[in-house]
Amino acid sequence: MGLASAVHQGGGIRISLNFHLRVASVSPTVQLPRWTGFRFSNHRVSLVHSEEERRASNSYADSQEKLQKSEAYASSVKTVAFWVCSAVAFGVGLGLKEGVGKASEFFAGYILEQSLSVDNLFVFVLIFKYFKVPPMYQNRVLSYGIAGAVFFRLSLILLGTATLQRFEAVNLLLAAVLLFSSFKLFSNDEDDTDLSDNFIVKTCRRFIPVTCVKYFGQATPLLLTVAVIELSDIAFAADSIPAVFGVTRDPFIVFSSNIFAILGLRSLYTLIAEGMADLEYLQPSIAVVLGFIGCKMILDFFGLHISTEASLGFVATSLSAGLLLSLAKKAD
Repeated sequence: MGLASAVHQGGGIRISLNFHLRVASVSPTVQLPRWTGFRFSNHRVSLVHSEEERRASNSYADSQEKLQKSEAYASSVKTVAFWVCSAVAFGVGLGLKEGVGKASEFFAGYILEQSLSVDNLFVFVLIFKYFKVPPMYQNRVLSYGIAGAVFFRLSLILLGTATLQRFEAVNLLLAAVLLFSSFKLFSNDEDDTDLSDNFIVKTCRRFIPVTCVKYFGQATPLLLTVAVIELSDIAFAADSIPAVFGVTRDPFIVFSSNIFAILGLRSLYTLIAEGMADLEYLQPSIAVVLGFIGCKMILDFFGLHISTEASLGFVATSLSAGLLLSLAKKAD
């Protein structure tokens, strides 16, 4: 009997139960419970979710940064357009009140100052990179620099006007300065990106003790940067103000053309700071203009006068050619 068997012994019946237990052999490969697999699977999913969240966060930060840059760019375009339109309106009003000659002098001085300001912005870019100034503080530094530039340029214009009225031969000195600047721009083969040996930077470091303040792990001595910007603008004025004096002797026109060019400088910096390296032919065109005005001042000293209208046409043509050639080369 499989489960029970009957044994007859002495008339008695003894029932014996036989249980047969079968033990299945255990395979050496242990299969994990299903819930354990779900736990590991959920862990992998959580890691994937974390990675996706990190990417989404970075994407959102990048989109916000692009949006802020786009808004800053649009605001700068509006500001530059406002100051350009203001300068044009001022020049037209000046022409209606004082005549076409005064308006031509103003526009010649304004275009000349604006072009020189664009060239000077390249130096400002190098200064900000050298001192590691974060973008959020660059506009503040430029605002301080513009405020100082208005004061210093007014002082230089008044001093230059008084000097030219008393000493006519100073024209030859100013012409020599312009010709020398033109020559330097043409023959500038040195690497100007390293400002460590720059005279202005070394002088400011020597006389201005600076405590470096950390912004995002980078040292940014703003006071020293402002000082370098101010002294650099004074050095630039040594070229630009004599150039405008080569167009007109009227201190009001010299000052007004300088001011209108300076007031839009901060917004203009935002527009072209990233693409200034592409304006390859702007510097040679400025060199041509400075050389022309230097020669004009020499001719004026010896009684050979070149009209303001002709000067305005030459300045506008030269600068436009340099800009168009730069854009054409960039397009290629």
